[in-house]
Amino acid sequence: TLFVASLRNSISISFQSTGIYLQTTMKFSAIASSLLLLNFTADAFTPTSLVSLGRGKTSLSVATEPKPTIATKPDSGEWAPDSWTKKVGRQMPVYDDQDEVDRAIDKLSSCAPLVFAGEVRSLHEQLAKACHGQGFLLMGGDCAEAFNEFNVDHVRDSFRVILQMALVLTFGGAMPVIKVGRMAGQFAKPRSEPDEVRGDVALPSYRGDIINSEEFTPEARRNNPFNMVTAYHQCAQTLNILRAFASGGYADISRLQAWNLDFVESTEEGSRYRQFAAKVDESLRFMKAIGVDTSDDNFSKVDFFTAHECLLLPYEQALTRQDSTTGKWYDCSAHMLWVGERTRELDGAHLEFCRGIGNPLGVKVSDKCTP
Repeated sequence: TLFVASLRNSISISFQSTGIYLQTTMKFSAIASSLLLLNFTADAFTPTSLVSLGRGKTSLSVATEPKPTIATKPDSGEWAPDSWTKKVGRQMPVYDDQDEVDRAIDKLSSCAPLVFAGEVRSLHEQLAKACHGQGFLLMGGDCAEAFNEFNVDHVRDSFRVILQMALVLTFGGAMPVIKVGRMAGQFAKPRSEPDEVRGDVALPSYRGDIINSEEFTPEARRNNPFNMVTAYHQCAQTLNILRAFASGGYADISRLQAWNLDFVESTEEGSRYRQFAAKVDESLRFMKAIGVDTSDDNFSKVDFFTAHECLLLPYEQALTRQDSTTGKWYDCSAHMLWVGERTRELDGAHLEFCRGIGNPLGVKVSDKCTP
């Protein structure tokens, strides 16, 4: 099986004969995801529409949520990037100006893809090896990105912490680590209630910067479709930074001492990391001495992929492209997508969208899901 690592503030790792145990305390939110590449029992995700057919014993249990968006088109059964509109969509914002929505989607549809089909296929290949015990998947990033928190240093720090963790796992587990950042698209936030109430004032809930703003004012809480365009441009900048760090020399393993974050320099964890780095340095010196070229790309560059929750379907649809070489459809907003706790209904809009794209997919599973 494939273990999806969850991240939260520095690292403590022990390797046991029965497997790998990863305990983290990083400023990254936990994501309890399991890849759809694995064989789950369909009964664990029984849609409500099948309860009357005798499968209610394993019906899906989900948290209380806002009223779902009603399907707007008849369902023909064939998949298309917009076929999700024929299903019931949960956790979807209600926009008050359809003309603005159409213009925002048209703008995104004309923009360049954020990721490319070849990169997605590379991630597929690496995940397939991990499913056969030949790799380990490490995923980390922010609970939700924000427009006003974006800066190069923040992206760099997130990137190098994942590099640190991946290096420790590679050294201790003796297997490659697939590095996936929960960034460059993790903007939308599911909500239990459609409105937030403060005193006598009720306003739409804050659903992430890609939909509305956090300030508690009518203007800020209005669902603004053009926020999707702003999010796209921030994602493009983030991916440019990540690609530069991954292939421009910053990820060179000989720089592993420079990856240490300032805030852990004087901590016990920082001390343990320096001891570990000294061992790796010693190994690199030995490899150089016996003629191994440590300037090779395997030592100086890394593959780094991005992922986010597939929540805001108009945005995902607008960035879906058909690959010219294979004819397959890919959601080019990220390399990997997952469906969240509150949108995983088999007869819902989110799984309808995901069933037609070629990206690696995940689903968030917790104790709210019946066995």
